[in-house]
Amino acid sequence: MSEHAATVEWARGDQPFSDGRYSRAHDWRFDGGAVVRGSSAPPVPGSDPAAVDPEEALVAAVSACHMLFFLAYAAKAGFVVDRYADAASGTLGKDDRGRLSMTEIVLRPRIDWVGEGPTAEALADLHHRAHESCYLANSIRGHVRLLDPSTGS
Repeated sequence: MSEHAATVEWARGDQPFSDGRYSRAHDWRFDGGAVVRGSSAPPVPGSDPAAVDPEEALVAAVSACHMLFFLAYAAKAGFVVDRYADAASGTLGKDDRGRLSMTEIVLRPRIDWVGEGPTAEALADLHHRAHESCYLANSIRGHVRLLDPSTGS
């Protein structure tokens, strides 16, 4: 078991609050010193489109979790990954309880190999093992789906 922490900080400053037009921009601070500018997703008044919204962060976190396990399993299997890129996306909608939820996250990894890459069967196994190991995908109610970028399915 391990514990992970982040500090989220927002301050009103001299802006009005009761009218609902206050800034949604805030900072996420992490133990290593990284600071990420966060905000609500646009077009909410006061959102910062240049900042990371929680929905994007969830999609990126699930994608990164899958990728890190995938890289570990590929290395253990003797494959050399040169580049891994994922154009992941998430769908926010009503879940089976009628609540707004991230109902689906779709991963679209593209992998460049050094030398010979795995067979289609071995690649599917690497992704399956990564998906099964990804504790973030295991932590959310929404469906996490992997698309084969060459076929789109």
